[in-house]
Amino acid sequence: MVLQRAANRLFADALADGAFDILEGHWLRLEVSDLGLAWSFTHDRNGLRFAEACAPSVTIRGSWRDFLLLAGRQEDPDTLFFRRRLVIEGDTELGLAVKNLIDSLDPDSLPPWLWSAMRRASQVVQENP
Repeated sequence: MVLQRAANRLFADALADGAFDILEGHWLRLEVSDLGLAWSFTHDRNGLRFAEACAPSVTIRGSWRDFLLLAGRQEDPDTLFFRRRLVIEGDTELGLAVKNLIDSLDPDSLPPWLWSAMRRASQVVQENP
């Protein structure tokens, strides 16, 4: 799967540091509710593994806009969750650990072109609500 290979490559440093170990034995589902898109993944000895049908331990749901603002570091994760713009369902403790993981990921470990594109896109979205 292309997405699986890309995710493992993009997050290679974080995977090597054990950042995704919290997902071992658990499935995380990310849902972009306004686009009808969803991805479920876990972490095992081979890295991140994606699946279409699984029973997620935790689901994080939000709009494309809020996920982009989060990815581009234009909005604080706590603000998005406390204002219920991003919603955690299921294992809340795991969901909060994932939220902290997202916040701890170093954007400088991403390819510069990708981080620059995400940053610019999120700035445009922030300036044009």
